[in-house]
Amino acid sequence: MKRKRFTEEQIICILREQEAGAKTADLARKHGVSEATLYNWKAKFGGMDVSDARRLKALEDENGKLKRLLADAMLDNTALKDLLSKKW
Repeated sequence: MKRKRFTEEQIICILREQEAGAKTADLARKHGVSEATLYNWKAKFGGMDVSDARRLKALEDENGKLKRLLADAMLDNTALKDLLSKKW
């Protein structure tokens, strides 16, 4: 799995530089990312504080965990239905 290069704090710091008036192309070159990456970060983290970003990350992790639990429960349910539907 690819390692993240920037933390949420670093991303928010870069976005604050952009909001302060720095050009997107200059920021992209300075930090070694594409302009599209900066726009994606702005769409995801725009207007957030560091605490908000940490909370978002925690909620995304919890949501993924809950989705995996639901998928496992649905697989178990389907397996039990298949087992019970067969005639002995």
